[in-house]
Amino acid sequence: MEEFGSLVRRLILLLGAFTGILLLIPLLLYLHKTKTPTFVVVDEPATVLNEWLPETILKESPDVSPLVKKGFLFVSQTSQEMGPLASQEADRFSGNNLSCTNCHLNGGALPGSASWVHIVDRFPQFGGRANAIGTLEDRINGCMERSMNGKKLAEDAPQMKAIIAYMDWLESVFPKEIKTFKGYPAITIPTVAVDLEKGKSIYTKECTLCHGVEGQGVLRSDPNQGYEYPPLWGADSYNDGAGMHRVITAAAFIKNNMPFGQATWQAPKLTDEEAFHVAGYINSFERPHKQNTEADYPDKKLKPVSTPYGPWADTFSPTQHKYGPFPPIIDFYLQSYSLKKTK
Repeated sequence: MEEFGSLVRRLILLLGAFTGILLLIPLLLYLHKTKTPTFVVVDEPATVLNEWLPETILKESPDVSPLVKKGFLFVSQTSQEMGPLASQEADRFSGNNLSCTNCHLNGGALPGSASWVHIVDRFPQFGGRANAIGTLEDRINGCMERSMNGKKLAEDAPQMKAIIAYMDWLESVFPKEIKTFKGYPAITIPTVAVDLEKGKSIYTKECTLCHGVEGQGVLRSDPNQGYEYPPLWGADSYNDGAGMHRVITAAAFIKNNMPFGQATWQAPKLTDEEAFHVAGYINSFERPHKQNTEADYPDKKLKPVSTPYGPWADTFSPTQHKYGPFPPIIDFYLQSYSLKKTK
């Protein structure tokens, strides 16, 4: 009888514990869904950000404003929301079917891919292309006219306000201690010119799976949803006035981010020289033309050495400006103008 009583008491305790757990689960789920996530990053900020999924977090955070969520759609589904696939012609500002996040990876939060985290803090800033102090809106419109081969947004346009709101939200989510965000980590610039045959070989081995033999990209199963992997040249890619059309800039992006899903800025797969040759190969093909590029960089001394269009403040050939070798041009600007060029 005593053993039976002991068994009953144990069963009652187990039942009570089980009931407590059942009551606790809804509370934990509620807290998880309603709290905007914060991150405590000490040693490895990139590890956290490589695994950070903005789309999931935005869906699970009802306290994030609709404007921020709309901004994420504009940058991640650019073609459908404000490009050629937009339902209303008045909403079509982007001229190709790329998305902003094809270059600004992981929702603009990934180090090594021109992250937007803390970008709001960096503006206004001086820009050599306009030779003026520019706003963040100016910088976004630079991408719209070049990388997206489209047209400017008005500063008070709903799209612009939403994109800025999303970037500002990124500012609030990540700690100020994270510093590894601006641009692309620099490569060591090779002393040779681009070798197009080497570039083609690297492209064939490392890039065709996602971007196609002809650089045409891969559309989603529903073509109305745009590209799964973007085209790298041709009519639906960035134009010849874009920063990515500069070999050094493209090589830095490729070295620190490609092949997609295999490389990071901390653990790249390609060498500096491999990235350099494949960047030159990609940029050897035809793409849309940006009008009035001769007006870029009113102070021609500030033009990046790998800008493939003139005029320049030097006598190096257009071919050398496009494919290198770049160290002689860099040395010229250092000796002649005391300017230390890195791209």
